[in-house]
Amino acid sequence: METTKFKLDNANSTIDWIGRKVTGSHNGTIDAKEGVFFFNDGKLSGGKVVIDTTSIKILDIADPDTNAQFAGHLASDDFFNSTNYPEALFEITSVQSESSTSQIEGNLTIKGITRPVAFDANVNITEDTATISGKITIDRTKYGMKFRSGNFFVNLGDTLIYNDFDLHVQVTAQIA
Repeated sequence: METTKFKLDNANSTIDWIGRKVTGSHNGTIDAKEGVFFFNDGKLSGGKVVIDTTSIKILDIADPDTNAQFAGHLASDDFFNSTNYPEALFEITSVQSESSTSQIEGNLTIKGITRPVAFDANVNITEDTATISGKITIDRTKYGMKFRSGNFFVNLGDTLIYNDFDLHVQVTAQIA
């Protein structure tokens, strides 16, 4: 069995996020800092991605002051606590492949809390490039992000923030 190592290409990788609340949603980006993927005989078999929680950007709020205030709130202890936890980590634990679609399971660590996650992804590999894309849905409350969650607070009305947020991942990696 031949194992090939691919290194994350930050410039050609994106992670888009969307969070929802009763009155709408917000979206933005967060950067993958570094990562590595392993392929055995052309099939994804493992890897990890380090996410830079200090890089969170909000794309749907045009007013600079409001945008900065919201970004600061996402970086606070109510959410990612980026000062104390500047990185999140996803480590692949298993991959079940069906043609170009794979079921990826792994451990996601945010704010020092590790929980299992699973998602479907499209995985493509050429001689020197690998791409992985998919949508990961995360329950923020499992990582200590309880701010305005209906699971922990009552009578929030239209200030309620839904627990799940989505990460749309499109990563490219080059042979190492």
